[in-house]
Amino acid sequence: MEELIKEIKQFNEERDWDKFHSPENLAKSISIEAGELLECFQWDSENYNKENIYEELADVFTYCIQMAIKLNVDPKKIILKKLEKTKKKYPVEKAKGLSTKYDKL
Repeated sequence: MEELIKEIKQFNEERDWDKFHSPENLAKSISIEAGELLECFQWDSENYNKENIYEELADVFTYCIQMAIKLNVDPKKIILKKLEKTKKKYPVEKAKGLSTKYDKL
């Protein structure tokens, strides 16, 4: 993860793009790229182009990491913290094999 963050920082520094990366702009970019990822499945959810999906997924990840950089947070730490919270909302004994929302378990 550290190497990835370093590469993304360097990429942006070389292009002087950090000035465009406000939290608001990055949130918009995440949403836009997530929409493009969803578009890969728009007309056929079984026969999709994996390479297009990988590229759009990479864009989503990249903008998410840029948001973490901008907010000065460690992506690994916040993901693990959220996962612990989610584990409590969806205990295995209640949620295994179900897609039910936590407040309905």
